[in-house]
Amino acid sequence: MNKYLLSAGALFIGTSAAFAHITLETQEAPVGSTYKAVLRVPHGCEGKATTAVRVQIPEGVISVKPMPNPGWTLQTKQGRYEKSYQLYGEAVTSGVKEVDWSGGSLPDEFYDEFVFRGTLAADLPAGETLYFPVVQECEGAAERWIEIPAAGQDEDALENPAPGLKLLPKK
Repeated sequence: MNKYLLSAGALFIGTSAAFAHITLETQEAPVGSTYKAVLRVPHGCEGKATTAVRVQIPEGVISVKPMPNPGWTLQTKQGRYEKSYQLYGEAVTSGVKEVDWSGGSLPDEFYDEFVFRGTLAADLPAGETLYFPVVQECEGAAERWIEIPAAGQDEDALENPAPGLKLLPKK
């Protein structure tokens, strides 16, 4: 029985780092589909309450609409896309490039989710991973979940990984 407890303990220790950073609830989706991104914020910054969450929207995620969180101010930053995308037969050349939730207070001992939806452009490369860099601001501190692995680099080796979405083939 002790070996089972040791195995379970080792598994918990090995996976606890995965729960320490901001992640996406759904970590894969087909290109050409609507995607609901749920950013899970499991803690504050070194014990301090989270007061802002900012997410950068990667190229190829278009028509983004964020969900308000009660008690938080929601703002978006607009910009031009690197190229034109087709959405419902129309050319789309600009849209939301960043979503910012601020002015709230999420104590370190609580968990919350920040949500937006968008369309994954049909010409995104299936098999690749899109990264959503996130800055989590706290009272006098910040966590920058912005690291993107280099080609061939193990994502688990990163100290502050950006949440990633694996792109699946179009359905």
